[in-house]
This record gives sequence, structure tokens and C-alpha cells, in this order.
Amino acid sequence: TLDDITITDMMDTLHVRNFRGLKSFQMDSLKRINLIAGKNNTGKSSVLEAVALYACKGKMDDVLQLLEHRVKYSEPQNVTNFIEFNLRSLSRLFTDGRIEYDGAIQIGEKNDFVSLRFVRYLYDSQTNAPKKILRDNENDPGAKTGLEIRNKESFLIQLDMPVVRFENVILPNKYRFVGSADIHGKTNDKLYDDITLTEKENYVIEALRIIEPRVERIAFVSDKYSAKRNAVMKLSGVRDVLPMSGMGDGVNRILTIILAMASVENGYLLIDEFENGLHYGVQERLWKILFKTAKELNVQVFATTHSDDCIRAFGNVLNNPDYDSDDGKLIRLDRKGDVVSCTEFDAEELHTANVGSIEIR
Repeated sequence: TLDDITITDMMDTLHVRNFRGLKSFQMDSLKRINLIAGKNNTGKSSVLEAVALYACKGKMDDVLQLLEHRVKYSEPQNVTNFIEFNLRSLSRLFTDGRIEYDGAIQIGEKNDFVSLRFVRYLYDSQTNAPKKILRDNENDPGAKTGLEIRNKESFLIQLDMPVVRFENVILPNKYRFVGSADIHGKTNDKLYDDITLTEKENYVIEALRIIEPRVERIAFVSDKYSAKRNAVMKLSGVRDVLPMSGMGDGVNRILTIILAMASVENGYLLIDEFENGLHYGVQERLWKILFKTAKELNVQVFATTHSDDCIRAFGNVLNNPDYDSDDGKLIRLDRKGDVVSCTEFDAEELHTANVGSIEIR
């Protein structure tokens, strides 16, 4: 089933067509850890979303949650024309937001693609199911509008009714998306429940000690005034349990990232604007933990950055003899009109740039 999909081999290439600002895009020779840099509007976040769409195989609840990363999607209130509402919302996934019936989104590698396209189809009222998708040159006054999602199977989403959105759902464990503003992860408590009393707890404690070396344990406890559960930590030499919310953005951002990593074994970790909330002095140590943990848990990481400090820290780890220099690469995106191109930097090139203070972001 789709829920059972995990990666046994890392994604080697990524091909994207007609998705967001990526009209025709390709990244080759991907590594276990891929750091993506570039100016604004070059498509860095779109690359992460493309990987997510590929990983979830176009499942509709995931598609709607991806829309959440850019524009608030909510179930329509007092809407009579659901087709117009759904087309307007879902068209944001397509290049230039165009509603076309011949321009499919395609994302994947080699012969394994996920595609989405708007279609016109005929509906069989007796079987309550679509009976025919019309070709581009066909028309029928009784045709309905839908969204076709194809991977190894084909699914058709009817757009003349509300498209269900699931609130507070943890995305399937094929991937985790840590957004640029995700300092205090909304689902951290549920993710920690899944690894409590397992070896994966050690990843969390090790990561938190980057900023607070005295961390012994953490837990999530209920707020007596609401249903929310908040993170607390026990520090060595300190009698009282301390709320993690008072420890600063750095601790909470690290907790969010490492919980996402620990919960997505054999999957993909996607981090938008890695450096957000993190002092430049801790970024190299966090990269070290991510390189080690990604290999142990068979996770492929895609992260974006605007920060020269983040790139320098990443390069230092790649050139550290304790780590495999072939495990990571920096990919800079550049846009010229509709064309987004990639420039790749390996460990040696990053070392040269760091030594010479050459800006490559």
C-alpha cells in the first residue's frame, strides 16, 4: 500500500515539470545530505515540496498540507461553486498558477514518477464512479472536472465537492517537512511518543546537548489549562523540571529537526531555511549529528539555506576526516527567466571557498 512505501535506495536524480516555479528542472547525482542555496525566487522551497510530493505519491491529504506551507488552505464556508474554489486552490501547485488540462505536474526519477493534472471526465451515476477521462480534443456537456493523480496506480479526485483536509495529522513516515518557521513543532509531542524508551531518544538528547550540555531527559506534559502538551527538560544539578519554551529558539529548533529525523527512518527529511533560530556557532555541531544520524537511519536529507555561515559549517563537516566527504554536496540554484539551473559544489570546492572567503550562496 502507499502507507508502506519507504526508500531502500536514495534518490539519485530529481526531475520536475510544471510544479510551482520549476517549469522544467533536474538535479543529478544527489547525495545523502543535499544543501540547496540560491537567491530568493530560485525555487529552493519548491524543490523540497517536490520531493515531498514524490515521497507521498500524491496522497491528497498530503497535497493539501503542502499547500499550507505557502497559502492557508481551509475548507470552504458558504461556497456553492466548489469547482471554482478547488481549481483556484490547487492551481497554485502548477507553474504560473495556470489551470490547464494538458499540462501535468511530473515529479520523480528515472521511470518512477508522480503526476497530477486537471481532467474532464464522464461520470457513471449507476456505479458512482468515473467511466472515462476525456482526451484534450474531446468535449461533452455532461463532463465533470477532476484532479487525476498517477503513480503506479491512478486516482481521480472529484472537484465538485469539498476536498477533505485533515487537521493536525502527522504526515506519513515517508518524509517529514520542517518549515522555515517551525521552531516549536506542532506535532513534536506525538513524534516523541513514538520514540519514547527506544534508542532513538539518545539522538534527541545528544542534539539538545549542543546548546545545553546538562540535559538529562525530556518529556511532554499536559497543560492544565488546555489540551496542549509542552516540552520540559531535566538538567543535571537542577532540582526543578524546566519548560523548554523558555530555553530559546535554538533549543526548540534543534528539537524539532532531530525529532523529525528520528521519526522518518528509511525516508526523507526536508528542512526549509536550516539556519532559522540557530546561532552560527552551533550549526556545524548540528550538521555533524545529522550526517551521522542520516546514515544510521537511512534518511536522505534535503535542506535549504540563505546563510553563508550555514554553508561554511556544512563544508567544514564534509571536509572533516571523521565524515564521508561523498555523503553530501551543496547545490546552488540560479534562475534566468523560466529556467532554473544547478551548480554543484563538492567537499574540495567548499573547502577552497571557505579558505578564500569566497561567497557561493
